[in-house]
Amino acid sequence: MRKKIKLILFFLVLLAQAVALAQARNPIIFADVPDMSMIRVGATYYMSSTTMHMTPGVPIMKSTDLVNWKIINYAYDTLADLPALNLTEGKNIYSRGSWASSLRYHNGMYYVTTFAHDIPGETYIFKTKDIEKGNWERVSFKPSLHDHSLFFDDDGKVYLIYGADRLKIVELNEDLTGIKQDVPERVLIENASAPTGKEVGLAAEGSQLFKVNGKYYLFNICAPRGEMRTVIIHRADNINGPWEGKVGLQDRGIAQGGLIDTPDGRWFSYLFRDFAAVGRVPYLVPVKWEDGWPVLGENGKVPEILALPASKGLIPGLVASDEFNRKKGQAALPLVWQWNHNPDNSLWSVTERKGFLRLKTGRIDTDFLQARNTLTQRTIGPASSATVAVDVSKMKDGDFAGLSAFQKEYGSVGVKIDGSQKSIVMITTDNDKPVEVKRVPLDQEQIYFRIDCDFTGMKDEASNLYALNGKDEANFFYSLDGKVWKPIGRPLKMKYSIPHFMGYRFGLFNYATKETGGYADFDWFRIKD
Repeated sequence: MRKKIKLILFFLVLLAQAVALAQARNPIIFADVPDMSMIRVGATYYMSSTTMHMTPGVPIMKSTDLVNWKIINYAYDTLADLPALNLTEGKNIYSRGSWASSLRYHNGMYYVTTFAHDIPGETYIFKTKDIEKGNWERVSFKPSLHDHSLFFDDDGKVYLIYGADRLKIVELNEDLTGIKQDVPERVLIENASAPTGKEVGLAAEGSQLFKVNGKYYLFNICAPRGEMRTVIIHRADNINGPWEGKVGLQDRGIAQGGLIDTPDGRWFSYLFRDFAAVGRVPYLVPVKWEDGWPVLGENGKVPEILALPASKGLIPGLVASDEFNRKKGQAALPLVWQWNHNPDNSLWSVTERKGFLRLKTGRIDTDFLQARNTLTQRTIGPASSATVAVDVSKMKDGDFAGLSAFQKEYGSVGVKIDGSQKSIVMITTDNDKPVEVKRVPLDQEQIYFRIDCDFTGMKDEASNLYALNGKDEANFFYSLDGKVWKPIGRPLKMKYSIPHFMGYRFGLFNYATKETGGYADFDWFRIKD
């Protein structure tokens, strides 16, 4: 009898494990997807996010289950043609560009709004009837409205709610081409951080406004000084107030986002968390309604397991390997790729040599962070690895090409040309300055590079304080045949740097330091989680 009971218990444990594996886990996306704005149209969900200085910009993602997402579009190819956006004249827009967007669907039209933080210093509104394939119509106007929320009210009026702590509201004209001139802006909530009852560290911002069962609900993120990031929720019966507010969630700094419902009537809050060097990662939090308030989490905590389908992984929906083979009619680059700032399109190609990405030099650069045409993809937590194969036979004296773990504190492994000598070089960053750690002579034209990223350094999951910097690490390797790998240099201690305000990315690069006209051919890029 005991053997039967033990056998039954054993199978029950296996069943419980199988059920757990078949469910979603937080974070639902272990990669840098911050400032999410989410909508549901029928049974399909769409989400926009922030990628700031990367182009194309404002990625649009699609899901049918809130867990498995795929990039389907971008709101724009380039934000503007300016030196800071083009990495010319020694200028850049690291940590700036377009910030938190607002995604909405109204009367058969999809809208994405965003703003550019000081360069070009405008508010942007994009619209399309086909969010997956259509081109976006675009208007822009001044000023730049910080962290705004687009809201279509039932009476036909359209608003933008924006600002920090002292939240303001403006009414837009009927065609959403600008602010309605005969309606002055007004203060919506004088002190949106007040519900914490404490001194403000991060003032309430990141507004997202929703209307549920006739009531208005405004979500914001704030942080009392020295404490974790917190969800603040205000509600009102009228958009003009009065508004009452309360703390919606305080758990490990998981905050900033809004509400989404499912076709079967369930509710979730989508939020994100600063997760050290991998970036700001999305979480889903179950929501129950009590006394007209959304109650987030389970006993005030964000659960690890969710009653949603399991993740199938971020490959190939949000990141993907690329053999650089293009069939007729295919896009030159899949949507998983983004350039660091605006590219010079005359200096790259996937057609000049079939099956290769060619990165050509067109100017002299001495700083990797100012070099144009670095092509990037997100890294993935808790660990991920990227490998490339590169033909370096047409590089010129002074050229440097290869693979990078890309952030302000970056590390790179690649080939440098000095006269007629080729060398494998590993570069790391110490106190914001590049340092050559290791150099190995190279006497062949094909070379392979690999970077392994480990984002398990943020160990203190139970801490009340979120962490920007754990002990995350990247390691660098090269191979002469693509089979036997040799470590090179030293590990990079990866740090989430506010001057870039972005998680680490894998970057393919080639730039000249002495003369132009050389090029490197990347045969393939392969990523694993």
